[in-house]
Amino acid sequence: MASASKNNSPIGEAHFRRLIDIGIALSAERDNARLMEMILLEAKDICNADGGTFYLRTDEDHLKFTIMRTDSLNIAMGGTTGKDIPIPPLNLFIPETGEKNEKNIAAFTANEKFMVNIPDAYDSTDFDFSGAKAFDQNNNYRTQSVLAVPMVNNEQDVIGVLQLINSKDPDTDEVVPFDPALESLIEALTSQAAVALENALLLEAQKKLFRSFINLISSAIDAKSPYTGGHCQRVPELTMMLVDAAKAATTGPFADYELTEENREEIEIAAALHDCGKVTTPEYVVDKATKLETIYNRLHEIRTRFEVVKRDVEIEYLKQIIDGGDESVLKPAMEEKLAKLDDDYAFIAESNVGGEFMAPERIERVQEIASIKWMRTLDDRIGLAYEERMRMKQVEAVPLPAEEDLLTDKISHIMYRGEGETALYEEGNDYGFLLNVPEHRFNMGEVYNLCIARGTLTEEERFKINDHIVQTIIMLDQLPFPKHLKRVSEYAGGHHEKMDGTGYPKKLKRDQMNVEARMMAIADIFEALTAADRPYKEPKTLSACIKIMSFMKKDEHIDGELFELFLTSGIYKDYADRFLQQNQIDEVDITPYLSDGKS
Repeated sequence: MASASKNNSPIGEAHFRRLIDIGIALSAERDNARLMEMILLEAKDICNADGGTFYLRTDEDHLKFTIMRTDSLNIAMGGTTGKDIPIPPLNLFIPETGEKNEKNIAAFTANEKFMVNIPDAYDSTDFDFSGAKAFDQNNNYRTQSVLAVPMVNNEQDVIGVLQLINSKDPDTDEVVPFDPALESLIEALTSQAAVALENALLLEAQKKLFRSFINLISSAIDAKSPYTGGHCQRVPELTMMLVDAAKAATTGPFADYELTEENREEIEIAAALHDCGKVTTPEYVVDKATKLETIYNRLHEIRTRFEVVKRDVEIEYLKQIIDGGDESVLKPAMEEKLAKLDDDYAFIAESNVGGEFMAPERIERVQEIASIKWMRTLDDRIGLAYEERMRMKQVEAVPLPAEEDLLTDKISHIMYRGEGETALYEEGNDYGFLLNVPEHRFNMGEVYNLCIARGTLTEEERFKINDHIVQTIIMLDQLPFPKHLKRVSEYAGGHHEKMDGTGYPKKLKRDQMNVEARMMAIADIFEALTAADRPYKEPKTLSACIKIMSFMKKDEHIDGELFELFLTSGIYKDYADRFLQQNQIDEVDITPYLSDGKS
């Protein structure tokens, strides 16, 4: 099957020296496309071949055209050229029968792990060269000598095939058969190349698995709460837009900003994992839309108590009528009490939403309503989970029936911190966290929650939400990142810091933060402001979001130079076109927000 030819190229010391140099170069190359291209070009050069094809074996038992070169026709596709190869992959097995494809030389070489040297393809009866002949006819070419070499890894699996076309005599440029004396050299080259390529493919597979795992975590966090849907997907996009704008800058504060491919990967991973600590934040805290909400909105429980009190008023009225009371006097008094209870409940319901600022007089009214009495006749200590039973045992049970306040702050509403739980936040901790830790882990007291001054979160719940960045840093610090990813935790952990040092979790100031963390902070804020998938707020217009961020720049909450880059580069518009609803996108005059007043 293979044809011999006259040995005109004895292998000497220079060949072995070159093989060593090639091996060193192959082992140093980290880019798969360049690696495969290097393998093909070196083999072509050693054999003085006019053309060559690099096939990569796929998981579906195909040989995929990865790189094609034909020097005399100026054909260069695949690899680093950026040109796709418009040829379908070769089948290693015949689809209809499942038998080995023995007619295609590259498929045969892969299946049999056998090097094939053909002096003249047109004279071959062992293989089907109809494809090559059709190519020749269309391109005024003549495929003659062919050398097909399997690339076998350490586990003796074929991972690719190297096929060279038309070896040329270096003196006459005449097409000649491939010199058998070079076969051992090419075999040694492909063996080295197979190891280098296998390592590169394994590294790429590991990276792909790692990135898939990162995406899995990000998707899980987004899926965990409708309030943050898509956040972990969009923040990395926006962060990298800022990174690219800084790299592209030729003037201004970012003119010298440099970025390697490894740096870029580090930032992308940090951005994708910037909120991974949210897996530790309970849904009922993240999704807390009303003040009384825990696993459910406890307003329904309070409404039932109001109903009981109203029923008691009616029962008391009917008893007085039965005892001979004057209906004309009693009924208006009853209706007045019922109307007040209705009004009190409406006030509690309104306060629960958290839209109104709880001024002192509103808090006083909550406390006044809380003191209304109702009668409980059923045991409130049965049917409870273990943890709640333990909390209830902190106070002695009262005999039934028991008169109770309509709204209560009970000791059982408080969840205390465990021993040593605050050590992570104490002064001098290993991470440098500077956070004010509330005394209790949670406080579900009804009056306590209803009197929240702004929004729906208690001090304890807000701390728990802020704590996600602490958990992010701890989680990322535990991962054995390779050297070029060592700053992932630093980048991801700084996106809630502020330039004036009032952020968290370390109260860093601008000069203590790296620029990538400051980029991520802008991306995180802009995404949150513009997001249209938050059920607790109306989508804001683009101009409104930019205006809010200008105030944050003025207050030194975000980096002013990066904010101007964000505006002048047009990132805000590009992002809006990709991710915002059409009715959010309006005209924005950025001039007032720039330090020189020019856009």
